[in-house]
Parts: sequence; C-alpha cells; structure tokens
Amino acid sequence: MKELSLHIMDIIQNSIVAEASCIEIELIENKAENIYSISIKDNGKGMSAEMLANVTDPYCTSRTTRKVGLGIPLFKQNAERAGGSLAITSELGKGTLLKAVFQHDNLDRPMMGDIAGVIVLTAAANENIRFVYSHKTDKDEYVFDTEEIKEAMDGMSINQPQVIRYLKEMIKENLTEIHYSN
Repeated sequence: MKELSLHIMDIIQNSIVAEASCIEIELIENKAENIYSISIKDNGKGMSAEMLANVTDPYCTSRTTRKVGLGIPLFKQNAERAGGSLAITSELGKGTLLKAVFQHDNLDRPMMGDIAGVIVLTAAANENIRFVYSHKTDKDEYVFDTEEIKEAMDGMSINQPQVIRYLKEMIKENLTEIHYSN
C-alpha cells in the first residue's frame, strides 16, 4: 500500500469484523525523537495466541473467501523498511492493539494520504461504532471523537453527504493547524 491511511483503513476493517464497538486511532509525530507512530486499538473479539503468533504471515488469515491476508504483513514491511517496527498485542474477548513505528524522516516512510477521508467515511458507514482519532505533533494535538460529534449534532446522522464533507474539511483544517506531516 502506498499510503499509511490505507493501512489504517485495513486495520480498522479488521476491528469492525472483530465486532469492536470502539476503535481508537492515535498518530504521534515526534520530530525531535524522529518517530512517526500509528496505534490502533479496539475492544473487539481479540485473537487467540496461535493467530497472534502467525498474524504477520501472509498465509495466515481469518477469512474463508481466500487463503491470503496481506494487510498486516505489508504494514509491517513498510514500517521495517522505514527504520521502524510493528507490534501487536491481543487478548481473546478484550481486543487488539496494533502499533507501527516509523522513522519520521526516513525516505521510505509512506505518505499519510487521505486520513480525513478514511476516518470520516469509515465512521459514517459504521455509526454504531465509536471512533476516536487523535493526532499529536510537536506543535499540538487534535482529537476527533464520533461520540462528541453525534452529541453536538443532536441526533443528526453523520452519514449524510453534506455532513461527511463538513467533517472531512474540519479534520483537514485541524490537522493543518497542528502542522501534521502528510
């Protein structure tokens, strides 16, 4: 995958399949320590110890429609290529935490891509799931929480086209204010 936002979307989809009711996405950019980290945590079904031990193997997948799962192996490969690592912890019945770390200034670190679109469109398509997206930079932090958005919208659905456009622009503006790196 050419963009980190697509990796994030893939992991979010895994969390949705795992029946998570809350998915937390945290991006941390620390230029002083040369770190660009992505954490995705859910409260879904979790993975067995056997699945967890093999999850970075492309031939290990929970899907029944095909025998290959490339999302996590490619994410790990991109992190390692950019001087970083990928780690996953999981517990059955409690959820999963995936953390990918990249060297911030590494030329092989993929661009972020359309993270605002990924967050908003995924949240709009899954209104029953709480999404918390936080992005921290050396300058500041921005948090997008669908629970707060729904409260502010007083019952209005977030899956309406005009709301989706507004939320996407709102995220982009806030990311620009905190000087995020695309």
